[in-house]
Amino acid sequence: MENVLKRSWPKNLPKKLVYREGEKPLHEYLAQNAREHPHEIAYIYYGNEITWKQLNDEVNRLAHFFKLKKIAKGDCIALYMQNCPQYIISHYAIQKIGATVVPLNPMYKESELKYFFNEVEIKAVIAAQELHPRLQNVLKDEGLHCLVISTNYADYLPKDSSSITIPLPDELKLEKQTLFGAFDFVEVIQKTSPLEAQENINLWEDVGLLVFTSGTTGRPKAAMLTYGNALFKTASTVQTKAYDETVTTTAISPLFHIAGMLVGVNIPIYSRCKTILMTRFDPEAAVTAVEKYKINKWYTVATMNMAILNLPGVEKRDLSSLKVNFATSFGIPVNEQLAEDWKKLTNGCILAESSYGLSETHTSDTFMPLDKIKFGTVGIPTYDTKVRIVDLETGKDLPPNEKGEIVIKNPGVFKGYLNRPDATKETLKDGWVHTGDIGMIDDEGYLYFFGRVKEMIKSSGFSVFPEDVEALMKEHEAIEQVAVIGVPDPMRGESVKASIVLKPEYKGKVTEQEIIDWAKANMAAYKYPRSVEFRDELPATSAGKVLRRLLKE
Repeated sequence: MENVLKRSWPKNLPKKLVYREGEKPLHEYLAQNAREHPHEIAYIYYGNEITWKQLNDEVNRLAHFFKLKKIAKGDCIALYMQNCPQYIISHYAIQKIGATVVPLNPMYKESELKYFFNEVEIKAVIAAQELHPRLQNVLKDEGLHCLVISTNYADYLPKDSSSITIPLPDELKLEKQTLFGAFDFVEVIQKTSPLEAQENINLWEDVGLLVFTSGTTGRPKAAMLTYGNALFKTASTVQTKAYDETVTTTAISPLFHIAGMLVGVNIPIYSRCKTILMTRFDPEAAVTAVEKYKINKWYTVATMNMAILNLPGVEKRDLSSLKVNFATSFGIPVNEQLAEDWKKLTNGCILAESSYGLSETHTSDTFMPLDKIKFGTVGIPTYDTKVRIVDLETGKDLPPNEKGEIVIKNPGVFKGYLNRPDATKETLKDGWVHTGDIGMIDDEGYLYFFGRVKEMIKSSGFSVFPEDVEALMKEHEAIEQVAVIGVPDPMRGESVKASIVLKPEYKGKVTEQEIIDWAKANMAAYKYPRSVEFRDELPATSAGKVLRRLLKE
């Protein structure tokens, strides 16, 4: 199988991975950028140009503030906000002192936050202003005490409103508030001197990131990723996809998500490319950014491309600076038709599947050779990466062109799940990650992804786990039993459907729509059920295990 995996390796791509400035944490790459290219632009946020010197200086100031507040190496700090410069500054300030970044999806509601705060001992939270009330409710209800820093996205807009270059989303129009019980991000930066001491980091052992993921099943678990995991996946992605200081790109995908983090937080620091940072995707704003800044390489999900293709009057816009577009098939497949439509709109831009990966491997385990794009696949394994396809029953290796479970081993593989030895043992075996995904490798070494062994739902690009939704639904006083499945949805790929057995005293007194409305108020937007059916009973085994597959039939 090893020979097959290398069969389509691009001829012009070095066979060995070379770290640009050696094996060291990414925050040291940032410091080097600041020393050697202090006035070069690193990020642009709706017109506000942030240099490497400014970025590194603010990272050092925030890191010093953490130290002054007795936050130490190994402590966990949560980031609860949408894309903004504050996110990137916070990420590297946390890692600068050897602490651990814990990204939290800004769509999470109180019930979800409570779960995460009980899973991980969080010493501090940096939260966006509009999310502060949710956070305070959780801290109060759970009796938790931690350092809270609040921030308003607009604090990092250009000082002169006439300098704003891209249409603003509503979140950036909120009036700044002084919030009780929270430090203000900008004040912290202004009033704290830069950190001078350097924390000693064990690159391949120290955990720099905890990403909540359910792996192949269950409620979310915290995957422990090292500083070295991040460096390896950043370096391998940069080398296979040719990012360097001549590239102008975007950070549009959510930074809290491992793929968005790799593209928007890690790659710019390592490669020294210029990055246009946007709080969230909007087709008009994205097109304006391409025209204004001559973006030449970017990452999208396929639904973004479709939204731009459907933007009124887009055929009259100038997107010709775009040369390469790596995209992920979330909701809509990256197929030949989409690629042709995109090439025509942009006057030649190549559109190809970005990669296959998962949180437990710091994503991006494969890449698509641009000299030999094969639609319907997720490309070939990246540097130092072994991929096997194993039989679901026996666990034995399968030959090319046979479907089985995808199993992966490389330097991006995580250390395990925090405080979950059984789950770790089930997923991580002798350094191999058993992904729970069904795949196949063809004769040319390309990997195909067909779906999940378990019953994970993919909605609008997000992973939705039935057990997680069911646990949250059970908090409703009327629900006796609940099982959720994914059903086809032309816009989201899949939507969540809940089958519910009501408690006897609530039958006839609560409607399906009331359940949906409650779920919408208590869960992230991508997660709550779009449809509900009431049943007298759920299909189950004699032992009481619900058979979700029968709900699909």
